[in-house]
Amino acid sequence: MEVRADGVAVITISNPPVNALSLDVLASLQKNYVEALNRNDVKAIVLTGAKGRFCGGFDINAFGNKPKNAKPGSVSIDFLTDIVEDAHKPSVAAIDGIALGGGLEVAMVCHARVSTPSAQLGLPELQLGIIPGMGGTQRLPRLVGLPKALEMMLMSKPIKGKDAHDLGLVDAIASANELVSAACSLALEIVEQKRPWFKSLYRTDKLPTLGEAKEILKIARVQAQKQAASVQHPTICIDVIEEGIVSDPRVGLMKEVLSGKMLEESSTSKSLRHVFFAQRATSKAVVEDILLKQQIFSDLEKYCRHNCIFATNTSTINLNLIGQKTSSPDRIVGAHFFSPAHVMPLLEIVRTHQTSPQVIVDLLDMAKKIQKVPIVAGNCTGFAVNRMFFPYTQAAVFLVDYGLDVYHIDHVITQFGMPMGPFRLADLVGFGVAIASRNQYLQSYPERCYNSMLLQILLEDNRTGESSRRGFYVYGDSRKASPDPDLRKYIEKSRTMTGVVENHKLMKLSDNDIVEMIFLPVVNEACRVLDEGIAVKASDLDVASIMGMGFPSYRGGVMFWADSLGAKYVYTRLEEWSKDYGEFFKPCEYLAARARQNASLAAVVDGAQSRL
Repeated sequence: MEVRADGVAVITISNPPVNALSLDVLASLQKNYVEALNRNDVKAIVLTGAKGRFCGGFDINAFGNKPKNAKPGSVSIDFLTDIVEDAHKPSVAAIDGIALGGGLEVAMVCHARVSTPSAQLGLPELQLGIIPGMGGTQRLPRLVGLPKALEMMLMSKPIKGKDAHDLGLVDAIASANELVSAACSLALEIVEQKRPWFKSLYRTDKLPTLGEAKEILKIARVQAQKQAASVQHPTICIDVIEEGIVSDPRVGLMKEVLSGKMLEESSTSKSLRHVFFAQRATSKAVVEDILLKQQIFSDLEKYCRHNCIFATNTSTINLNLIGQKTSSPDRIVGAHFFSPAHVMPLLEIVRTHQTSPQVIVDLLDMAKKIQKVPIVAGNCTGFAVNRMFFPYTQAAVFLVDYGLDVYHIDHVITQFGMPMGPFRLADLVGFGVAIASRNQYLQSYPERCYNSMLLQILLEDNRTGESSRRGFYVYGDSRKASPDPDLRKYIEKSRTMTGVVENHKLMKLSDNDIVEMIFLPVVNEACRVLDEGIAVKASDLDVASIMGMGFPSYRGGVMFWADSLGAKYVYTRLEEWSKDYGEFFKPCEYLAARARQNASLAAVVDGAQSRL
């Protein structure tokens, strides 16, 4: 803390790299505040952050280290509300860089805020399966209005300092060089009664009437249920906001504290925090035709500079085969985007044993520039992501061949949290691509492929998927997918050609059994991907499954989800199915080793064949 000649105490949050909050940081902050409030030479307080960043919020690493016997509300009520907000000296937050999560909540406790135009302000806690926990649910609606506050919290949507000023969240805008001086001047204006002294928690001028607020919150609940029916924290956030409006803001604060504590221990929050850390640790496009890709690269080599990178968006073909016709295999790399490429954030960078390290570095740099999340994978048919997921559609088709309904399977899988079921996805991708990929897998992994004739039969009748408006679904002028009663005849023909009959035991599967019978083979193949060194870490596969294949983030990724079931459970189920239905379900040795020792799927165990 530094006390200026004009009587303003400047307290600086310093906890590199983003000045995150922790119990120690908050304790130090409280100590400095109490000292400033007790000093006769201090008229006002300015709170800022070191090195151009106000505060990035509460340190996620510290979530599990909070004392179990801590008094509920000791931070948000006893310190921030009773000491800072209710103080007899005004505080002004000087915001540069970021004020996110707990950082913005601390700023909102202050009696005014000055920001740089480009600073980012927001409450992104719902991305981690929790809610704002230091008063954000109560103060933000009172500063920006209820509709905008709901948008910022439920969508985890930050805003710039300039927009925050327009909304009233920020009282003044200043350049980075003038920020602290401007905040000090504003603080003194409050002392001299030239500016009003606002306590955010008790403002009501931007709140709608009680009836209007309830209607807005009702609409928000419906929307939250529609967009995230499988998780509870968005609805809980709305409930907490409502408590403060209907009852009293201090009652709302306590509900926020208790609800937040419960959500921190939830499986959803643990899964989303796992994904957060896993994510941090971490061209040419033609059909899947080897000869065509070889010809393209051979031609490109004649005309391109010697340092030009040859990147292919192949999703399955072994890169060594593509590079056979070139004299520069060190320039060949996979740059696998996921469909639809403008939406899916993942970029799978595929290396061969000959790919130059500089090429990998250049691709990683490109991923950053185009705002994609990269993972680096080894070279094999399907690479890491598509290879891991090739059993996904095959397992679903297996169940259909044996008697389950296509549309029921898609419904069950979307209820589990996938953006669409395997058959709707097959329609979107197109049967031509799907069959070409299947043939690659049949060639590389024949012993564990389920070779149904269903896709081929549909394709032969010019049903190619959504592009032809007929696939597993039919599509009208609006491109809305509708069930097709004619699909039954194709399924019957597939059973005849594949040589299977309806299985009454499988037809009685519960929804949970359907989910496991489709996803546990994916887990099994992911174990092989790890064992062969195609992927380096299980957490990479978690990120890839979420960002590349749409696996629900609140389940933590496919490997994290499998670990929640336990390796022994996964192995036992697959072993049981392999005895009944064949090699497609046979558990691999990597999985068996972890089941024997009751270890996690990410663990290195004795007796495993891992080459990591």
